[in-house]
Amino acid sequence: MEEKFMYQALKEAEKAYNKLEVPVGCVIVKDGKIIARAHNLKETKMDTTKHAEILAIQKASKKLKSWRLIDCEMYVTLEPCPMCAGAIIQSRIKKIYYGTNDLKTGAVGSVLNLFDDYTFNHKVEYQDGILQNECENILKDFFKVLRKNKK
Repeated sequence: MEEKFMYQALKEAEKAYNKLEVPVGCVIVKDGKIIARAHNLKETKMDTTKHAEILAIQKASKKLKSWRLIDCEMYVTLEPCPMCAGAIIQSRIKKIYYGTNDLKTGAVGSVLNLFDDYTFNHKVEYQDGILQNECENILKDFFKVLRKNKK
């Protein structure tokens, strides 16, 4: 089941890739159905906060008419950064699944762990490594192409 939804997040990552955005995609699921989809738009919108997770949370909140995303699960291709991990906690998402670690800015275990190392008013469950190779490969390919085009 996790792979089915992660493939949908990867489709969003491909959309970001095609826009020359860092290819991160995200879907939010409630009761076995996708209620929100998003991908990075930081470059397109010239806005630091336009990460896939933030955009998906905004869409899900609008759909549910609530900022509380209780009983929702998030599938994201890359480990959330501190900003996104904070938003995930604040939105009360039940569990996140992510594809690959972010060794530079990851905030769910790689650099730090906002979900485990601090006591907040909401505890988020998480699982990593869902379609890890696919999630890593799209990122590696993107940055390889980016470097090649800068020459």
